[in-house]
Amino acid sequence: MNRTSDFRQKEVINISDGRRLGFVCDVEINLESGKLDAIVIPGEGRIFGFFGKDNEYVIPWSKIKKIGEDIILVEFDERYVRRDYRNNT
Repeated sequence: MNRTSDFRQKEVINISDGRRLGFVCDVEINLESGKLDAIVIPGEGRIFGFFGKDNEYVIPWSKIKKIGEDIILVEFDERYVRRDYRNNT
């Protein structure tokens, strides 16, 4: 069993093209079911999840293929990129 804090220490790799997406910066949890719905990774060019481009990768739980000791393998698709709502004015 993994704790949500354990996800922040794991690098996310896209199995479709072998690209390194980065490290998990956040998770989305369904409060009604208590289950993890998705992991969130800062988009390219972001530093510590705060500075840089306004995109982030949201990978639904169903797209996570394997969770290892240091790496999370996902099947990534551009449909999971979303605008960072925190920077919109």
